Amino acid sequence: MSDTGHIDRRGVMLGAAASATAMGLGAGLGSGLGPALADTYPTRAVTVINPFPPGGAADVVARPFAAVVETVTKQPMVIETKAGAAGAVGAQFAAAAKPDGYTLLMHIVSISGFAEVDRLFGRKPKFTRDDFVPVARLIADPCVLVVNDQQPYKTLQEFMADAKARPNALIFSSSGLYGALHLPMALFLKAAGLQVRHLPTAGGGPAVTALIGNNAQALVSSIAAASGQMKAGKVRPLACFGATRAASLPDVPTMKELGFDIEYYLWVGLFAPKGTPEPVVTRLREITREAVATDAFKQAMKNIGQDVAYQDQPEFKAFWDADARRIEDAVRTIGKVEG
Repeated sequence: MSDTGHIDRRGVMLGAAASATAMGLGAGLGSGLGPALADTYPTRAVTVINPFPPGGAADVVARPFAAVVETVTKQPMVIETKAGAAGAVGAQFAAAAKPDGYTLLMHIVSISGFAEVDRLFGRKPKFTRDDFVPVARLIADPCVLVVNDQQPYKTLQEFMADAKARPNALIFSSSGLYGALHLPMALFLKAAGLQVRHLPTAGGGPAVTALIGNNAQALVSSIAAASGQMKAGKVRPLACFGATRAASLPDVPTMKELGFDIEYYLWVGLFAPKGTPEPVVTRLREITREAVATDAFKQAMKNIGQDVAYQDQPEFKAFWDADARRIEDAVRTIGKVEG
């Protein structure tokens, strides 16, 4: 699950994102940054923060993206993993980074809920959505509920029947408390009235590992992150969270088809720290637009069962604002959970 087959495992000097970020500016941040300097961005390597362990949705999108950006900008991009707290550690690091275009963040839907979780527990938020400039959305992947091949369930109804008959006997893994994979499962369990134990892990990759090893029996994953294991027959999809059936899983019903009014997407977006100069952001948008339109990036996404769902900044910002309200509502619906 941690090896997408598209890039160097560590993502060292992968060029794509780094270049894009680098484009921003170097030292002369305080001086006026005109179009001429923006046009030369990046002039050195850009770091893109991956806030999850290898194998998660941000990781499997960021690496092929970086490889393509490198060909666009002729500058390296370094993917730096800063995992922890369901993606909050990397996001906090990026929020505090120098806003010069040389440190970017690739994050997912869960970036919208951290501040609400802090407020839920009476803590001052470590960062909010206002600490980031949305650059572009790259994908929007409907999630899928899967079980491992050691389980007998062929349908969601069979899974529900067993869970009802044996409260707290089954376990689901996730990418962490209130993380992108906890939220949809918690909403489903609440709607279905099921009691299933939760095994939080450090990210999407470890959550899949727990499922494969039968430390957990179920997981809600992005289709992309679970595609390899589904193809290998190690996990079996029971239901999708999209509004319509996924093109890559035409035989898998949606939650809405099965009677649950739940729709949830694991999207991946590129962000810059608040205060990044507008000319750099504009150049980043141009680089991203060019990169995601390439056949190489589209094929890389197709290889993991994913379609490109690109949105440029204005559209992405409107989407993010609306999606964040839904995620904040989901956090409040789940309420205080200690484990």
